[in-house]
Amino acid sequence: MVEELLAAAAATGVAVVVYVGAAARVVKQYERGVVFRFGRLVSQVRQPGFTMIVPVIDRLHKVNLQIVTLPVPAQEGITRDNVTVRVDAVVYFKVVDAADALVRVEDYRFAVSQMAQTSLRSIIGKSDLDDLLSNREKLNQGLELMLDSPAMGWGVAIDRVEIKDVSLPETMKRSMARQAEADRERRARVINADAELQASKKLSEAAAVMSEQPAALQLRLLQTVMAVSAEKNSTLVLPIPVELLRFLERAGTPQGGAAPSESATPPVPVAPPETFQDPLPVLPEEAEALEGPRPDPRVTTDLPDLADLPPLPDGTVAGPPADPAPRNEAA
Repeated sequence: MVEELLAAAAATGVAVVVYVGAAARVVKQYERGVVFRFGRLVSQVRQPGFTMIVPVIDRLHKVNLQIVTLPVPAQEGITRDNVTVRVDAVVYFKVVDAADALVRVEDYRFAVSQMAQTSLRSIIGKSDLDDLLSNREKLNQGLELMLDSPAMGWGVAIDRVEIKDVSLPETMKRSMARQAEADRERRARVINADAELQASKKLSEAAAVMSEQPAALQLRLLQTVMAVSAEKNSTLVLPIPVELLRFLERAGTPQGGAAPSESATPPVPVAPPETFQDPLPVLPEEAEALEGPRPDPRVTTDLPDLADLPPLPDGTVAGPPADPAPRNEAA
């Protein structure tokens, strides 16, 4: 009898051990247990620690409540200003209701991933290129709101959404680089011009001070010579003071008159008038008819009067020569 009792107690103990082994469950701190009894959801969610279920009748599903890092595949789209870009992002989310995460959606990870890709494409189409490059915080907030609205019904809370990288075409990168270079060159020119203006003002003040003391210009010249000679150059250039040039200019100017002005305009030479020439030749007969008979160059018309001539030494009065021989009329 005792042996039978011992055997029954041993069998009961073994059955209890097997039951406890089949019914015992351990839920970790970052997990929650959801129990389905005959396929129906048990309202009570098992908390972390040791818990018991009815073997064969209950099914325990553990849901992780840790924040999940889900990378969003790169999505290619066209921005509002017609620029083709490729954007990838990352989503941080966690399960806040383990029962809804199991009952309301088949696979909440896959659902969140697809929703993130769709929302990212929508954000690309609604944004400009400048917003994608410089105003990412605003886009991240908009993307988080677009994901958080449907995810709350799945028992999932979106913790954070970040746009990781924006890939641009090579042509757009070169255009942006040229724009940046042009902008930097413009700013450099403005800075140089401002520096020249300030330097010219300082030089003007220095020239006004040196004009009061002529020796200051000579000292400045000596300082320049020392600065050049300190570099151990083989050639030394000595600038000539302006006062020396002015002295030479005053010495070369005549005392009685003023120096010719450099700005005076020299007289413009005037060409003599050209004689008009008739292109058609004139015959000698026509010229004589037009001008009249030409005098004989051998005949002198300006002869003195014979009565005004003084007498010769022998008393002979000047007159026309006498005819040496009478003319022969017959001849």
